[in-house]
Amino acid sequence: MALRKRRKSSRFRGSHTHGRGGKKKARGSGHRGGVGMSGTGKRADHRKSLVLNLYGSDYFGSDKTLRRGHIAPPAPVINLGELSVNLRSMLARGSAVEKKGVIEVDLSEYKLLGDGELPKGKKLAITAKSASASAVEAVEKSGSTIKLLDKQDDSDEEQVAP
Repeated sequence: MALRKRRKSSRFRGSHTHGRGGKKKARGSGHRGGVGMSGTGKRADHRKSLVLNLYGSDYFGSDKTLRRGHIAPPAPVINLGELSVNLRSMLARGSAVEKKGVIEVDLSEYKLLGDGELPKGKKLAITAKSASASAVEAVEKSGSTIKLLDKQDDSDEEQVAP
């Protein structure tokens, strides 16, 4: 004689929740919150470990597209001391060129800071994006020249009287 196994649904007859905890949790996918990334909001604990492991803590927070305006990233900096130490390698690399006893150094993407000293006995013509006041003073004191690209020239603009 074959035994017939009782179905689980019949065992839960008369049970208020059918073994699923709360009554609302048994209605379709309502308790799960959805599929994919749904329910991973900033204030929810739902799937939080999944999000942190996949995306890190940058997933939460305000959206960068909502910020107004554009802030340019700061220019990388180089000290006068670093310039004097690396001058030989800059000449070999081509970012510095020697012409008529003057070494032209191209630092057009850097901000020059006044920490350190320039090499003695060498005239430099430095082109930099910007420079600190102490760097400009130190360069001019050594007899070299500096040209700043961020410095705006107001003499070129014509003033029109209203």
